Amino acid sequence: MKVIICGAGQVGWQIARHLSGERNDVTVVDSNADLVRRATDTLDVQGIAGFASYPDVLDRAGARDADMIIAATHSDEVNMVTCQVAHSVFGINRKIARLRSQSYLDAIYSDLYRRDHLPIDVVISPEREVAAAALQRLAAPAAFDTEVFMDGHAQLMGITLDAECPVLNTPLRQLTDLFSTLRAVVVGIRRDGRLFAPEPKDQLFEGDDCYLFVHRDDISRAMEIFGKKSATQNRVVLVGGGNVGLSVALTLEKRAKRVRAKVIEKNRHIAERAAEALERTIVLHGDGLDAALLAEAGIDRADAMLAVTDDDKTNMLACVRAKAEGCPYVIALINDPTLVPLMQPLGIDAYINPRSTTVSSILRHIRHGRVRAVYSIGDAEAEVIEAEVLSTSPIAGKKINEIDFPEGALVGAVRKAGKYIRPMGDTRIEEGDVIAVFALTKDVAQLEQLMQVSIDFF
Repeated sequence: MKVIICGAGQVGWQIARHLSGERNDVTVVDSNADLVRRATDTLDVQGIAGFASYPDVLDRAGARDADMIIAATHSDEVNMVTCQVAHSVFGINRKIARLRSQSYLDAIYSDLYRRDHLPIDVVISPEREVAAAALQRLAAPAAFDTEVFMDGHAQLMGITLDAECPVLNTPLRQLTDLFSTLRAVVVGIRRDGRLFAPEPKDQLFEGDDCYLFVHRDDISRAMEIFGKKSATQNRVVLVGGGNVGLSVALTLEKRAKRVRAKVIEKNRHIAERAAEALERTIVLHGDGLDAALLAEAGIDRADAMLAVTDDDKTNMLACVRAKAEGCPYVIALINDPTLVPLMQPLGIDAYINPRSTTVSSILRHIRHGRVRAVYSIGDAEAEVIEAEVLSTSPIAGKKINEIDFPEGALVGAVRKAGKYIRPMGDTRIEEGDVIAVFALTKDVAQLEQLMQVSIDFF
């Protein structure tokens, strides 16, 4: 597949890394020659320095025979015009654009993206993706990472095992025997900084980061088995009232079960805008690092604090201060993945990586086969891919223990005729089944070959 990626920033570079690693023909376009050079030096991609919306630049990038264009520059308008040029001049079939401005995303203007108007096939909103991830973290305070699969029937949860975990030093095979009715599977373990897909003989140890696939009805029981207590979030403090914070606060206001939320925003104009949009949420103008302002927001009585400003260090320090003031659960928005190892030493319970959520959202739309969802784990260390099994797939009609899955891949969930089942070795995968598979990044290409059908998916 020939793909043009416009924008060589964090998101564009990560997408190029994924696609080039899977032997696609990738060309990266950016107006910043240094970013293009970084991409061509570190990845197996071609690079063009220039403005992505210029027809001659796209022509040099090979737009005449490209299968897909992904517009992920920092400018919404450049991304939109790029897709228009790609469609009108070069006839590129698949066009994906990242748009940030909320006005462009308003549902009442959705006709704008029709093929005869502004031809964009898929619109990705980083802010909406991050807000959704933040709400998922709030809903699962025992987990440092979480994502929903199988139309909401299954959840991937990342939990850190502590000394109180009742199943430490227990082989995973034995866990299956002990809790035979529990619809949960351990698909990944990070130990001493290394992420791997466990085997049945592997044990769980204190300090492990464990990735668990679990049916939504069994989440409470699974958390109890792994030594985690469930807690309700009735009072929430948000530091940052921009697009992400405002989106989270608006969603909390709409919930049937009322959540008392307060927003702290440093920029007066943004604070005023948030105050106008929110009905029941109190908006405080000031610095989220100010102890007096945090006290005024009731941080010592809050069940959770979410720091979602556009500055990583502010988010981290706000979380540390909130913890010091007595808040039991804090979440930080972190753009720089090199800061993630500091989360645990600083006592930050969970984090959200906007790049990871955006990359996951884009990957969902460019995979082969009947892919329904993709989630990127950590710093692109692994992926969870949910896909429908087609009759032409090599795995159709085979039992799981008969399928030659790569070493770093594990089936986490199977859905047959709408019914969720826990995968076992003798579970037969049939046409129409939906499966969710955890795979280390190095094994994704091989896994896709097992699921892949034909290029006419595009």
